Order: sequence, then structure tokens, then C-alpha cells
Amino acid sequence: MRSSKGFTLIELLIVVVIIGILAAIAIPKFGATKNKAYVAAMKSDLRNLVTAEESYFSDNMVYTTTLATTVFAPTAGVTVTVALGTTGWAATATHSQVPGKPCYIIGGGNTTANSLAVTEGEVKCTP
Repeated sequence: MRSSKGFTLIELLIVVVIIGILAAIAIPKFGATKNKAYVAAMKSDLRNLVTAEESYFSDNMVYTTTLATTVFAPTAGVTVTVALGTTGWAATATHSQVPGKPCYIIGGGNTTANSLAVTEGEVKCTP
């Protein structure tokens, strides 16, 4: 009588099929999680920009558009642009991995920057 050790071909095929099913479920969820992380990076950068703008304003009594390139360093892949208005400033953040989905914030009393960001200091992103 022979004692066999190891797995049969059927057992190995079943394991491979189960791993394939789990991968098919997990990979799309991972992609969505990466996009959420990119949006979170843009939001964080805009909130940090608010702090930098208000600090600059307290020292100079004027807002500036140069903080996004001099004092404030955005996250890798994120581009922040600042525009001055008549009553404050507005900023837009974009990420190279999430094209077409920018985030916006306004500050300094600005209320007319864009249709999404209408509350000062609140970050709004396109859906």
C-alpha cells in the first residue's frame, strides 16, 4: 500500500479559481481607494494653503498668489493655483492621477470664486 503525499490537480485548480475570484473582487476596490487617497491629498494641501495664506496676511495685510510655489510645498503630483479676487483669494488643486476632478477652496472673504466653493475655508471637490 502506497501512501501519497501532496495535492491533487483538482485541489490545486480549485485554489487557483478561488484566488482569481478574490482578486477580481479586490482589484476594483483598490483602484477606488487610490482615487480617494489622491483626493484626500488635494484637500489636505488646500487646508495647509489656508494656514499659509492667513499667516502671510497677518504679516503683510495682503493676500498673495506666490505661496503655492515659495512657502507652501504641495504633495507630489498635486498642483495648487491661487487667484486673488477683489475681496480675498480662491485656490484650485489638481492631481496628475485624477485628471478632470479638481478641488476648490476660498478664503479672505471671497464669495464669488466658483460654483462649488461657496463657504470660506471649506474644500469642495468635483464629484
